Amino acid sequence: MVSFGMTVAGRMTGKVFEPVDPQTRTFYAELRPISDDHVPEALAVSGLDRETLLREGRDPAEAMREAAAWIRDACGNSTPVLAAYPLSYDWMWIYWYFMRFAGVSPFGHSRCIDMKTLYAAKAGVPIGWATKRQMPRHLLSQRPHTHNALDDAIEQAELLQNLMALA
Repeated sequence: MVSFGMTVAGRMTGKVFEPVDPQTRTFYAELRPISDDHVPEALAVSGLDRETLLREGRDPAEAMREAAAWIRDACGNSTPVLAAYPLSYDWMWIYWYFMRFAGVSPFGHSRCIDMKTLYAAKAGVPIGWATKRQMPRHLLSQRPHTHNALDDAIEQAELLQNLMALA
């Protein structure tokens, strides 16, 4: 993982989801690589430079501890839940980095929601049809998909807000 971004999409109050502006509370970090093993093509998608990250990237332990503190502060008395599309990819990295470098995950071992599955359940379609290409356009964020981790987090927060409003 070379970078990650987080934002607050909203809060559950009882059974009601209350969206908040996802640009209001954000966290972003670019990390110093922890291994020489990497896929140059995957790194290129992020627009980040490996040599720059080696020199200027944040220590993963420091960044993950700071992210955990940010989550605690942002959530207050609410329970933090990680939401992502698709969850399996983001969860794998975020959970591993929290456990490895902070010693604990603010999301426990399972407080997460897969927006792909959420859409499939709410729309009554098979999971194979739960692609962004097949979702109604009004559900998708209108932001450009930049592959910057914070931009992507804000974009995904808007998708979650729209999915939570879907009857």
